[in-house]
Amino acid sequence: ISKGRITTTEARGKTLRTGIEKLITIAKKEDVVAAQRLLVQHVNAASAKKLVTEIGPSFKDRKGGYTRIMHLPPRASDGSRMVIIEFVS
Repeated sequence: ISKGRITTTEARGKTLRTGIEKLITIAKKEDVVAAQRLLVQHVNAASAKKLVTEIGPSFKDRKGGYTRIMHLPPRASDGSRMVIIEFVS
């Protein structure tokens, strides 16, 4: 959340996507204080504040699909499939 984009394995990226999408849905709600309190249960306070003040309002008119997964070549050391997961702008 703090960086906006990370490189990880495909399995972790797909798992991360579902959790992040749910957090953004909470952050989009009108009641900022209540949303921030709910988000602090899952992420640290700085990330919760960023979700409520910056990321949530930017996706106000979007109904879903807040993140994108882009595939990369396999990792050289073990051949794991790699992806970049980032917020859709």
